[in-house]
Amino acid sequence: MVAAAPIVCSFPTASELTEALADFVIKAQKEAIEKKGRFTIALSGGSLPKQLSALAKRTGVKWDKWQVFYADERAVPLDHPDSNHQLCTAEFYSKVPLPPANIHTLDPALLDDLEELADAYEKQLIHEFAQKDAARFPVFDLILLGMGPDGHTASLFPGHALLSEEDRWVAYVDDSPKPPPRRITLTFPVINHAARVAFVAAGESKQDVLKTVLDKPEEGLPASRVRPASPGQLYWFVDDAAAAKVEYPKTPFKL
Repeated sequence: MVAAAPIVCSFPTASELTEALADFVIKAQKEAIEKKGRFTIALSGGSLPKQLSALAKRTGVKWDKWQVFYADERAVPLDHPDSNHQLCTAEFYSKVPLPPANIHTLDPALLDDLEELADAYEKQLIHEFAQKDAARFPVFDLILLGMGPDGHTASLFPGHALLSEEDRWVAYVDDSPKPPPRRITLTFPVINHAARVAFVAAGESKQDVLKTVLDKPEEGLPASRVRPASPGQLYWFVDDAAAAKVEYPKTPFKL
């Protein structure tokens, strides 16, 4: 699998990063809708939902064309404080007219059986993608990811067996080193088949791990393993505080 080199865009402030990310999402949406009439996006938790709320002030967002999935989700009720869906609802969905039917959540009736939970979520992906795109793996228009201090992304953790998963679209985790332990996650084959993947990382706390991921990819941290196959492209949206130690070349942000 041939992967293009990551494009790293660094911004003086976190607010400038947020505005550029909004521009980027709108462009990805526009191109996807022009090409196939819909926009498929996978979201993460953390600070990302709050950053996406900047889209509420933008024109040109065709919310009815969005199909939203989660890069990973915790096996908790949808209104639980640990739920990525609850976080996205509070910080993002509540501020924009995104149709609830276009938001694909896990099935809360299956929380007691992680394998069933992951299978059911994979079936949602199959319904959205396999019948329309006829691909071995779904091809998201955009996957937005964060990165933990250990280099994990989604719920793909260093040293975990899921790093070598090659077949499943959605897998479960019952031993996450970060609570809560029970989760479902998109796998690397799905992430690396996306048309665009964008990491968002800001703040001094990300300096060391960002340097490792970008300057020493051979160390194999999960975030380093995100390398979409050509013609897919990987972007990093970072602020100068996070990128202070990175030697990897930065690229001026252009739409």
